This record gives sequence, C-alpha cells and structure tokens, in this order.
Amino acid sequence: MKKKDYLCMTQLSPNKYVRVLLMIAGTFFVVIGMIGVVLPILPTTPFLLLAAACYSKSSKRCHDWLLTNRVFGDYIRNYLEGNGISMRVKLSTIAFLWVTISTSAFFFVEIFWVRILLFVIATGVTIHILTLKTLKH
Repeated sequence: MKKKDYLCMTQLSPNKYVRVLLMIAGTFFVVIGMIGVVLPILPTTPFLLLAAACYSKSSKRCHDWLLTNRVFGDYIRNYLEGNGISMRVKLSTIAFLWVTISTSAFFFVEIFWVRILLFVIATGVTIHILTLKTLKH
C-alpha cells in the first residue's frame, strides 16, 4: 500500500442500514480503543483498526477524522502503512503496561491464577509490541 492510499480506501456500503450499523460499531470500537489506552488489559490497536475498517465502509468523514486525529491518527496510519511505531512509543507503552499490570496484580487482585493471567497477558502484549517494526524518522 502506498503512502496516503489509506485515505482513498473508503468505499461506502450501498445499503443505508449497513452503513448506520457500521458507523455505530466504528464508534463503539473507538471508545473501547480509548479505554484501552488507560486500561492495559484491553488492546488499543485492534479496536482502532476495527474502527477504521467500519468507518471506511460507513462514513468517509469519520474515517478521515480517525486517520487524521491528533492522538491516534499518526499511530493508525503508520500501522496501516507498515511503517511501525517509534521506539519512544514502544518503550513508554511497555513501561506503562508493566506498571499498571503490576499495580493491579499486587494491590487489587487477590486470586493467584488471575495474577498469573495478568502477567501472561502483559508478556504477550510486550512481545507483540517488540516485534512491531520500529518507525524510522
């Protein structure tokens, strides 16, 4: 995919009801993605990518808004283009992930297997982040 091709990918569904349902789903995924920014158990990227896909079939305006959004726009575009994410974002994401998972596991979770599950999820997310291509500026 060439740079900027993601802005031309919008091909709206011909069915009005499908577009409305996709618009609602896209908005739902954006909200879940935003929650995932502060709640490390929820992954942000898949939900934002789902939102972009839903918006691409339902609303060019919402699709363009998401891809040019001040907070998520660069991140989503770089991911869709295969450019990766910056080292700073990788390191801050991993640090935030481990601080919040550790805090949750040691101070708020009493069930041992749930603690183990939290650390397994954190390890999986860390591996995923580290395997993403690093964006070169």
